[in-house]
Amino acid sequence: MPEHGSAPPIDTTRPHAARMYDYYLGGKTHYEADVRAAESVVSVLPEIVAAARANRDFMARVTRTLAADHGVAQFLDIGSGIPTEPNLHQIAQSVLPEARVVYTDNDPIVLQYAHALLRSTPEGRTAYLHADVTDPGSILGAAELRDTLDLSRPVALSVNALLHFVPDGRDPHGIVAALLEPLAPGSFLCVSHGIADLPDDGTSDRADDVIGIYQRGGTAFVPRSREQVARFFDGLDLLDPGVTMAHLWRPDGDPAQRLPREALTLHAGVARKP
Repeated sequence: MPEHGSAPPIDTTRPHAARMYDYYLGGKTHYEADVRAAESVVSVLPEIVAAARANRDFMARVTRTLAADHGVAQFLDIGSGIPTEPNLHQIAQSVLPEARVVYTDNDPIVLQYAHALLRSTPEGRTAYLHADVTDPGSILGAAELRDTLDLSRPVALSVNALLHFVPDGRDPHGIVAALLEPLAPGSFLCVSHGIADLPDDGTSDRADDVIGIYQRGGTAFVPRSREQVARFFDGLDLLDPGVTMAHLWRPDGDPAQRLPREALTLHAGVARKP
């Protein structure tokens, strides 16, 4: 599996969003600082555990839908996080064995685990880039990406549960536009994002506490409204049901196991580049 970029040493004294997310999902790839921060978040906003799982399930449904219904065989997963089975390439390649996937993240522990876990089918290919979403040129210009994906053919750009860690000053909408620009017509954008438009029942205050926990750990956390998230899809053709809660995007499986419609998870949507 190709890779790109040299990772800095892992700082185990400060929490990292990818490792906290791994904790919410019940994983084991985290350190004491991550556990302390994540448990603080869960104590304030226990719904975040269900939201994390809803985000993983959203990713799986979107990947299957794009591969099976739209024939998409190329995926660029930005902010992939610590490998958690089934990984995106496993889902895509279960539908299209020839599917190709490039993963990127900026947590050095993700690079460490990517070696062991991101294994492709013989027909397909995977690559991992140690890169930061705030520098889209370093992703798009990487030889490994160009060697793995054919940008003259449709690519699904997946930016899930990541953009709420990009402050407004870093221009998250401009970053997404830059990532989309070289992709061929017929490509797709998949986004899930932390929500800011919360009910006036104390949830907003608890969300503010969560923002503070992340900030004290050195990570910006900027939930956004549905309208702000919808702006990521400007100029694109949204697939039904548009921008909705992650657990309401084309739910499948046993209805009895689904989250209630009124549950608060993440804003999510998928759109096609015309």
